[in-house]
Amino acid sequence: MSKVVVTGGAGFLGSHLCDALIALGNEVVCIDNFLSGSKDNIAHLMDNPRFTLIIADVSLPINEKLSGLSAIFHFASPASPNPASPVSYMAHPVETMLVNSIGSKYMLDLAVENNCQIILASTSEVYGDPEVHPQPETYLGNVSSIGPRSCYDESKRFMEALAFAYLRSKSAKIKVIRIFNTYGPRMMLDEGRFIPAIVDSYLHQKPFFMHGKGVATRSFCYVDDLIAGIMAVYRKGVEGEVINLGNPQEYSLVEVLDVLKEVTGRAIEVVYKEGLVDDPQRRKPDITKAKEMLDWSPTVSLPEGLRKMIESYSR
Repeated sequence: MSKVVVTGGAGFLGSHLCDALIALGNEVVCIDNFLSGSKDNIAHLMDNPRFTLIIADVSLPINEKLSGLSAIFHFASPASPNPASPVSYMAHPVETMLVNSIGSKYMLDLAVENNCQIILASTSEVYGDPEVHPQPETYLGNVSSIGPRSCYDESKRFMEALAFAYLRSKSAKIKVIRIFNTYGPRMMLDEGRFIPAIVDSYLHQKPFFMHGKGVATRSFCYVDDLIAGIMAVYRKGVEGEVINLGNPQEYSLVEVLDVLKEVTGRAIEVVYKEGLVDDPQRRKPDITKAKEMLDWSPTVSLPEGLRKMIESYSR
């Protein structure tokens, strides 16, 4: 039985990752301070003898001794870009920058100390508002260092740079994944990201506020597919690599509303508002590397994923 650490393990992705790791027989240490995660996401694991919760901020020293680790999954960070959400990185800009910088340093030191692999959750946001489409891992990005999204974008870029500094100077066993828009159960419906926001509008029959004209595109990956990709990264020998994980099927935001109507049989009311500053206009991953190195590609279509998500929240 292997022992692994998941930072941000009470978050949307982190909690699903804890489930997958425990299902494989691992002992999981979840570290979270519940800034943007939820105890509800891990309530079903609290009595599991192979699950341990440490309530702590990973941008501060961890008091508990963590030894005998086979892997660290560094997933701690707010992720929602919506300025109206209390759990967004815009509501916690300094904390976001610290967890992705100082927190990353602490986790990289822990990985070196344990001589174990560390999988760092980066983001498609490192590409900014891309001038290359779709976005391969070799694209250097078009990112503002001073805009309202920079606390997230730039701290993730710093995290990647720090990881590769540790690779070169300390032979750290790093694996960097750039995660594209992901959705599914355990997202907070009021957190402000696009898919939970439209599901919230549908379930509670209230208006959806569309920032911009809805012509911007995104590529949405269902959480089960993403977790499968992360587990493939965990199992494969891809140290020192950066790998995109996401669904390359691209939709404009208004097209997603049409898909929602097809799935549910009911349209939601849309109120158009001014677009957000630095909001990327196109987003689509090039997953050639993931296909070749991991033998991974997503299988859940957007209609199927939306149906699964709505059924989950309806229950």
